[in-house]
Order: sequence, then structure tokens, then C-alpha cells
Amino acid sequence: MEIHECDLLVVGASTGGTAAAMAAAELGLNTWLVEPTAWIGGQLTAQGVSTPDENAFIETFPPSRRYAWFRASVRDYYRTLYKLSPIGKAMEPFNPGRCWVSRISFEPKVGQRILYERLHSLEENGNLHILLNTCCLRCEMSTDGRMLNLIIFSAEGQTLAFRPHYVLDATDTGDLLPLCGKEGVDWVVGAESQDQTGEPDAPPTPRPDWVQPFTFPFAIEWCPETKEQNLIAPPPDYEELKKLQRYSLVDGAITGLFSGNYPWWSYRRILAAENFNDPRIPHDVSMINTASNDFYGGNIIGANAGDENQIRSTLARARRASIGYLYWLQNECPREDDPNRCGYPEFRLRKDYFDTEDGCAPTPYIRESRRILSVDTVREQDIVVRDFQGNICRGEQARAVFMPDTIGIGHYALDIHQNAHGEPSAYVPTRPFQIPLRILIPRRWENLLPASKNAGLTHLTNGAYRLHPIEWCIGEAAGILIAYCIATNTTPREVYALPSALSKFQTKLLEEGLVLHWYTDVPPYHPAFYALQRLACRGLGLGKETDLLFRPKEPMQPEDWGSWRALLGLPAQELPQVVHRAEAVHWLAQELK
Repeated sequence: MEIHECDLLVVGASTGGTAAAMAAAELGLNTWLVEPTAWIGGQLTAQGVSTPDENAFIETFPPSRRYAWFRASVRDYYRTLYKLSPIGKAMEPFNPGRCWVSRISFEPKVGQRILYERLHSLEENGNLHILLNTCCLRCEMSTDGRMLNLIIFSAEGQTLAFRPHYVLDATDTGDLLPLCGKEGVDWVVGAESQDQTGEPDAPPTPRPDWVQPFTFPFAIEWCPETKEQNLIAPPPDYEELKKLQRYSLVDGAITGLFSGNYPWWSYRRILAAENFNDPRIPHDVSMINTASNDFYGGNIIGANAGDENQIRSTLARARRASIGYLYWLQNECPREDDPNRCGYPEFRLRKDYFDTEDGCAPTPYIRESRRILSVDTVREQDIVVRDFQGNICRGEQARAVFMPDTIGIGHYALDIHQNAHGEPSAYVPTRPFQIPLRILIPRRWENLLPASKNAGLTHLTNGAYRLHPIEWCIGEAAGILIAYCIATNTTPREVYALPSALSKFQTKLLEEGLVLHWYTDVPPYHPAFYALQRLACRGLGLGKETDLLFRPKEPMQPEDWGSWRALLGLPAQELPQVVHRAEAVHWLAQELK
């Protein structure tokens, strides 16, 4: 059996895995990306969540240059290849589906096409090799269990072996973790206890069965002219599934099917016909991903998941639960326009969106993975405004706890969906937070790192870090970390432990376009961005605790100038003239070179 040597093997083309492979290959690493399905992009594409869960600052303060490129490419695709209506042309920023959960939407195949075209250019120059429909069979570790020496795959009847310098587990459920280590020693699943994490809302004892539910989204079109042909047959266990899933329109802020400020129909609408004057988009299309098709009938990881046969059965039943929801919508959902009638046969299933037999996404939307046990983690109290009981954590402070080992930023509520094992839903605000390097560094492993939802977070904080741009930045930073380590002959553990190495790595991240600190009025294209971010990495508080601003155009105050110089270890010096704060940080950064 031929053994492939490579710098980096990325296992799993999830959102994080795709970003990791892209970044590493663009930095010149001999990179292989291996994925068990025919799709790349994870929750952005194959999992059908193509209305990304982002934050209020995403348009003007993107967390990554590469992520901003992806969003811009989506808009360019529709503006270039479709004829927009006057309404669509006037919409700024342009959102193809005018959905209210996100500022951008797209068809899953469009997202995959954009990502694949960029990766294909890296294939052509020889830096990247992509293997789809390829499953991991086993991993061979060193005798002390610290190094992954050999990893074996099966692809279309072939057996492939790799001896990589580094491996990133970018699978959506942390599939390599049980192949390489032990639960409780190297990785964990489900909810930790209060004694383990100190989190106020962790359960009193560990709950490995508390895993967030997965979902099989599906796309439907509003197509009244074909309503007789739109109707689908119910799954054979429909009545049982309806009772289990409690089909309804209620989910979070939704106000009605088509009514109110937050309609169910436009919640995750991916194409709004009013945006287009193009015969290829005659009707609205929405992606259905709500509480009614979150699956409550079992886990595919964690306690009670069972063996491979049981997991396959659970996945098949979850697909039927989603199709059962569509049957309920077409036949039993109360109509808003006529209280004496039920059902919307106008909903047409768009099987062509995923090319699957039942029309559901090819892979489930995964909210929670097995997670590595890392050298340290992020805890609920580090990021939430208040805990579930209303006790103040971050309170009125503008940011989450400062993380000196920051490798990126993110912001989303701590969002827990109820599961089938007694954990209730929770949704509490957080403060804009950072992604720390510590969650990528395993306690024991040396060359196997996470690059997706399997990072070293807790069950609770995963509920805030699992969203699209954050997972992208985790993966992208992991890919850059491996490139940096190979280029400098260091290890990820050394980068984390040595302040000088960490500082140089953070500088590399900034050069690659990642944002490490929250100063929303100095975005990546601002002339002061690089200098400001570098100084913030030194631990300087350059703004106020009450907002996310730096105020670059305000005059630099002598007292701040003096204190900043002292904190940086620079000799005292008077301000030579009246300057703006942006100019001052530029001068200070120049002195630190």
C-alpha cells in the first residue's frame, strides 16, 4: 500500500475544514483534504444552513479576509449571472433571499461552487489535493499515544494511507477523536458538570447524553400553480413522528407563517422572487430548519447513540421526521388566510437543491461535536451577559473576558436547543468574544488538532462558538498555525506556551487578514488596523469598557500616550504635535518593530 507523505492532512471538508485547507494550501503547504461525502463546505452548503448565523457587525467588521471574500463572491454570483429587479438592485447590502435571520443567503450548490472553484485553483498549482467520498478506516498512534503516525482511508474500492506531519480533525462530529484517544482523557462529549467547568449553568453531574439535536433541512418553493402535483406522501411512521416532533410553526421569534415582523416563511428564505427579474427565479424558495425538524428521537454521538447500525437508523428516522414536517405543512398546518382550512399544498419540495432521493440535505446540520480536552477552555461566565438565572457575568462591559492568546473573534448568543434527554432550550446574550489558541491545543496529542466544532470548548460555550463565521475562523487559524509551525520549526504547544512565539504567530494571523480584537470602527481595510491590532495583542486597553470603538479620529490625549508607552516598555516621550489616535498607534507600532 502506497503511503502518501504530506505537510497537512485535513480530515473533513466542513466549514472549518474547507477554510483550513484553503489557508494552509495558499501558504504553500502540501495539503490533502479528505471528505466522506461529495460536498465541501459543511454547514454552509451540505448541511443546508445557507443563511449563515452571523452578527450585527459582519458587514463592516468581517472577522476574516477570506470569509469576507466568500460573502462578496455570493453577491457577485447573483448580480452577475441573474437579472435583478429594481428592488434587488436597490438593496444594500444585497441579500438574495431577504431573510431576516441573516444579512446574506444563497443556494447550497452556489456556496459549494464558489468554495470549490477557489480550492480547485490550489489543486492546479499542486498545493492541494482533494479526495471526496473517502472514509477514514483507522488511525495508528505512537506508543505513548501522543503522535498520529499513520491514517488509513477507503475511497472507491481503494485503500489509501497517509503519514502526515500534522492532522486537523475537521469532521463535524470529531470522528478522529475516538480513533486516536480515550473519552475523558483526550476528548469529551455532551455536557460537563459544574465541578468540571465552574459554569453556573452546567449540570451537577456530567451528562454525556446532553448533545444538541441535529437537523435535516430541506428547500421548498412557493408554487401555487402546481399545488396538485406538490403533495408528498407521508412517511410510514408519520403519526409517531408527529407526536415526537410536535410539528408547529413556533420557533423563537417567529410571529406567524407569513404574518408579523418575523414570518416563518422569510426566516431562512434563500431566494426572494422580488429581488429578481429573471425567469429562473419565478417564486420564493425557503430552507426549512426550525424546531419542528430538529430531531428529538436520538443522538448520533454521545450516550445512547448506539452502534453503527443504530446510528444509521437514527439518521434515517430523522430524515423521515423532516419529510413528515413537510407533509404536515402541506396538509395539516392551520392556514392564516382561512381558519376553516388546513394545509398549504402550494409548498413544493425542491429535490434538485441537494439531489437526494428524499429532498433533504445530504448530511445533517450538526450543532455539537465530540470535543478535544484542551490545555484550557472558554467558560460560560467568560462570555455571557448574564447566566440563565439572570446573574450578572459580563454585564454592561462591552466585551467578553480578554483572551491574550486570541486567534480570532466571534459573536453569537449562547444558543442551546432542547434535546431528547431532558436538557431545556436556552438562549442568552453574549458579549463579543475572542477565539483563543488554547482551544486548539490538546492536553496530550502533539500533531492532531481540531479545526471545527470539536475545539476545546465546553458544552455551553460551544453553543456560542459553533456558528458559521466562528467555525470558519477556527479552521482558518488552525491551517495558518500549522503553516507557521512548519515554517518556523516550532510546535503548536510551543507557540501557545512561549510569549515571543505567540506574538509572532498573531502577527502572521493579522497579515493573513484575521481580526483578533474588537474595535469595530477600525475594520481590516482601515490604515490603522494592523497597528491597532498589534498593540491590542500586547494587552493594551485602547478603547472604553462601555463600547467597541477605538475612535481613530479623536485627538490623542497626552495621558493616554504616556500610559501606553509605559505599558509597552517604551521610554517616556512627549507627543510631538497634536495627532489623531490612529496616527499615535501607528507610531507606537513602528517603535515596536
